[in-house]
Amino acid sequence: MGALPARLIPVLALVVTLQWGCTTGEISEPMDEEVSHDPVMLAVEAYRGDAQYLLRYRRGEDTYYVAGDLQGRSQAPPSEAQYRMPDLTLVEHERPSAWVQMTRNLAPIPILGIEDWSAFRDAVFADFLPGDSNTGVAVSFGRGDYFFFHDREGRFRARRLIDKPPWYTVAKRVDLEPFFAQWQPRLRAFLEQRELGGGEVLFNTGDLDKGAIPFVYVNIDTRLIILMRYEEIPEDLRGSLPGTHLLQSLWHFIGSHTYSIPMRPYSSLQSLMALVTDTAIESGKSLARYVPPLPEPVPLWKGPGMDLVDWEHELDDRLGRPASRGELTFLVDGEAFFPRFIDTVTSAKKSVDLRAYIFDNDDVAMEIAELLKRRSNDGLDIRVLIDGMGSIMAAGEQPGSLPDEHRAPMSIQSHLEQGSQVTVRAVKNTWMAGDHAKTMVIDRRVAFLGGMNIGREYRYEWHDLMVEVTGPVVDEINVEFQSAWAGAGFFGDFARLLSRDPRPVNRQAGGYPLRLIYTRPGQKEIYELQRDAIRRSRSYIYVENAYFTDDDLLRELILARQRGVDVRVIIPLETDRGLITRNIVLAANTMLEHGIRVYLYPGFTHAKAAIFDGWASVGSANLDRLSLKINQELNVTTSEPRAVQALTDALFEPDFKRSRELEEPLPERWSDQLIEIFGDYLF
Repeated sequence: MGALPARLIPVLALVVTLQWGCTTGEISEPMDEEVSHDPVMLAVEAYRGDAQYLLRYRRGEDTYYVAGDLQGRSQAPPSEAQYRMPDLTLVEHERPSAWVQMTRNLAPIPILGIEDWSAFRDAVFADFLPGDSNTGVAVSFGRGDYFFFHDREGRFRARRLIDKPPWYTVAKRVDLEPFFAQWQPRLRAFLEQRELGGGEVLFNTGDLDKGAIPFVYVNIDTRLIILMRYEEIPEDLRGSLPGTHLLQSLWHFIGSHTYSIPMRPYSSLQSLMALVTDTAIESGKSLARYVPPLPEPVPLWKGPGMDLVDWEHELDDRLGRPASRGELTFLVDGEAFFPRFIDTVTSAKKSVDLRAYIFDNDDVAMEIAELLKRRSNDGLDIRVLIDGMGSIMAAGEQPGSLPDEHRAPMSIQSHLEQGSQVTVRAVKNTWMAGDHAKTMVIDRRVAFLGGMNIGREYRYEWHDLMVEVTGPVVDEINVEFQSAWAGAGFFGDFARLLSRDPRPVNRQAGGYPLRLIYTRPGQKEIYELQRDAIRRSRSYIYVENAYFTDDDLLRELILARQRGVDVRVIIPLETDRGLITRNIVLAANTMLEHGIRVYLYPGFTHAKAAIFDGWASVGSANLDRLSLKINQELNVTTSEPRAVQALTDALFEPDFKRSRELEEPLPERWSDQLIEIFGDYLF
């Protein structure tokens, strides 16, 4: 085996991963399963301390020594009912000569064999899975997503969700807490039957295939369960060199402003004009935005809100296109979105079109890349459209929680295309204009849009929102992708003119009215319509946004509150950009001064959503200058009561409760006013 790094994934479940046969684009179950004939990994000695665990195991005739970092997680949690969710930790192979010294004064861990593991596993999961052999359940752990199912012979199986057989579907997502409450008494009784009263054990699972979990550690008393996953690091991931991303950024900037301009004369000129004219307008409006606070707060309006029927008719006239139709499902946080997205990709039959501002090069992005590459080799048409500058800059800013053993590729575009049929295009960023839209269209029948890119922050660290879209409106999202894809090609604007789908968009089928609105160079629908919706609102306005720096919308919200509108805004106290954070502090204090209820989210909320008297707008657009007036952005809007209520229940009501309402002004710095003036021209 050599010096192969392994990884330890702490999760709160018991699972063994077995290999399935290779699949094709036909999505049909193989006749026979592919079984590994490599020697099984068997633990023969294990020890535990407060800071680490040690393991000696055999594989065939070879013996290996492993140390895993516990980082104090062997201590009991403060609450009897609370389980720990330890972070991903590195597992390093140790020298045999150090084994005796390292194990001294450590507590030995009892070891049970494969038969014991199988017996306990089957007992725990007997009532857990659907009876249908073609379905299973998705479980999101602290650092991974898994798919549990029964195979055609009724045997329990588990795999990483990205390795789910495409002929299986996810019946439901499982909440871990009630599941843990169910299996813990069974585990204690199981250990007592085997005269293991210490409350801890290490299972040999016999698992040895891709993403194998050969060992599972369980400690009832400290409520700690660790799955030890064995996985080789791919040879093609050697890691990027220092300065690589700086050079890539420089080359991308040069390309965006040289040969790209003749290929994109129309869009380049639009971007330049939008940048210049908006800067001039901002300079002229700087003194006119001030609204003096009222001596007393205006009582909240008790009458009806705006006339939504009249508002939708006005939108038809202003936009020159009627609303489409479809249905929305709101997916809050990466725990909800990524498993659902992975499930649709693994089950796709024809195509996946992914458009993202950032396709990162961290571990989560690599798993998605692995899935896309595999499905492209199955025969699916996979296209990935990324913003060139956005992805390059993100690749140079890795999150602190990234596993130490991760090796990032030098170029995500090259990595996606290497050894696969995936086609990748990177948008050129002429005159600072970026493609900030995030959409995924699968088989042209289901789409996702919202605030999440492809990366670790969106899966594990940030609060965010995506929307699953079904129905005829998916056709419209697909047309928009086709246009953006053509524009990112070598012939740029010329190809975009020829890319328009001549087929009419079906706006009459099932679902409820939905409308797509855009920001593009020279087109500011998202800004103008949300501004006018604020002006029309009479009853309430709810806003949640990561970057709220636009002074015009801030002024409109103040005027709405002075009309008696119940205005509530959820913002993060800290963002991923220091200058924006200082702008948000000033905005929060200004809103508080004028009677707007400001909620500080505990952590970073990247969600972008608003409701204006029953008209909802959700998508990729921030409330800053770039999103509202320069970048390419995409939001979906609706006044359907069911959808608006679902958004309220899924996002706003929980976040109002989770956040701290601001009662006193936040501390300001002497430089904040200068930063705010400077920020008006950047954000």
